[in-house]
This record gives sequence, structure tokens and C-alpha cells, in this order.
Amino acid sequence: MVSVRMLKTRMKRLAVRGDRAMQRLAEVEAAITNLSNEDLLDLADIFKAEPRSPIGHFAFVEMERRDISL
Repeated sequence: MVSVRMLKTRMKRLAVRGDRAMQRLAEVEAAITNLSNEDLLDLADIFKAEPRSPIGHFAFVEMERRDISL
């Protein structure tokens, strides 16, 4: 049987892992937002396949915000 202490430790570890994943995701979004228009179009071209990957989705959302297209 799993002790309460082990369960709390595991829950904390999973929470930290989730927090780190959310931080990395925010950093990826920020990096895409900070791209120049030319670089953003290059990224969107690389990830234009359907169904779109998360990076492709971020790129196309940013292109829409900037009112540019491939």
C-alpha cells in the first residue's frame, strides 16, 4: 500500500512537472510572437500541414493577428 507521504511527494512532483510544461509552452508562444514577419511566415510554411501541430496553430494565430498570410 502506498503511504500518504509517498502520495504527497508524487503529487508535488507531478504538479512541478505540469508547472514546468506550462512555462515552456508560454516560452514557445512568446518566441513565436517575437518572430519577424518573414520568420513567422517561414515557420508557418514548415508547419502548414493539416491537422496542424500546436506550433503551426500558434504560428497561424499570430499571422492572423498581424493580418499576414502565406
